Amino acid sequence: MTNNTASPLLAPYTSAALGLPNRLVMAPMTRFRAHEDGTPLPVVADYYAQRADAGLIVTEGIWPHRRGQSGWRVPGLETEAHVAGWRAVTEAVHARGGRIFAQLMHGGRQGHPRSRLLGDVPAGPSAVPVPGPVHVKDGKAPAPVPREMTVEDIRTAITDHVAAARNALRAGFDGVELHGANSYLIHQFLADNTNRREDAYGRDRTRFAVELVTAVADAIGAHRLGLRLSPGNPQFGMAEADPGPVYRALVDALDSLGMAYLHVTDNDTYPALADLRPRWSGTLVANVGENRAPTTPRQGERVLTEGLADLISYGRAFLAHPDLPARIAADDPLATPIRTQDLYTHGARGYTDYPTLEEERAGRLVHAAAR
Repeated sequence: MTNNTASPLLAPYTSAALGLPNRLVMAPMTRFRAHEDGTPLPVVADYYAQRADAGLIVTEGIWPHRRGQSGWRVPGLETEAHVAGWRAVTEAVHARGGRIFAQLMHGGRQGHPRSRLLGDVPAGPSAVPVPGPVHVKDGKAPAPVPREMTVEDIRTAITDHVAAARNALRAGFDGVELHGANSYLIHQFLADNTNRREDAYGRDRTRFAVELVTAVADAIGAHRLGLRLSPGNPQFGMAEADPGPVYRALVDALDSLGMAYLHVTDNDTYPALADLRPRWSGTLVANVGENRAPTTPRQGERVLTEGLADLISYGRAFLAHPDLPARIAADDPLATPIRTQDLYTHGARGYTDYPTLEEERAGRLVHAAAR
């Protein structure tokens, strides 16, 4: 695209569930800006409000119940304090005309007793630990062997998600995204190496995902619900030798529900977008930067023009460029560096202090005038 041609990323998008001013989705990104009990810090409202010009914001992963807590100072949506904390966030985003979904992220096998409020060993589909040491609140530790979930545990996890989804609406969120990607609980049921069960949830690896999505859709309305998937993503030791059949079956099972969207990350070994797009009749959000270089505007435009997706999610670009839509409109090179040393700290530095393009230009003018 050129400066004289409007980017397709900036075109409005309307579906039965969504009315968005542009096709830019802020991808969910863990930032650890929560109190120890999981209540988001006040600065979280500032962070998301700064990025309210996105077509849609999806929050960082939020645990639905402390049973699914994946890490220390990851936020939750279980208690009244959590609901109040997130209500401040949604009000700040809505005051700036934005739209925001809460991503519910159950850690499953992810986590460690030293980083969980319950102090217990996490549970997953099978007793398969995360490879290598894991982060804990005071450093690193060997990964624990997770407890294999019972059928009752599975039912409880579904109930916890339903309660958290209802809490999300009470907190003012426009909808909920279920995190079925990047090694968390839903992904663990879908993957070969983390689901070694011999019961119905092992014989059909899509069963948990279908039951969970259906239960949450029944509780809050499918039009308020999205699902994120990352077929073939090897993060945290996940292994899927042949993702296609599993994910085709999952998409086929969910397509008729009328969900708000499906959010898919592409993969170098399995072309998920090309394979799943023809099977999904609703809104499809694409992320093409997972485990790759950051997605450029041109790459996002290409995915849209090729018809592989309706919306494009950007992660790293939104971290350092809170006004990303305006920068794309101005054909800005998006060259502001991310301060990686501040990504997972707990304050405003490296979180809400990135300048807008207008502020950058004003700063350059002030600097030039002072020379």
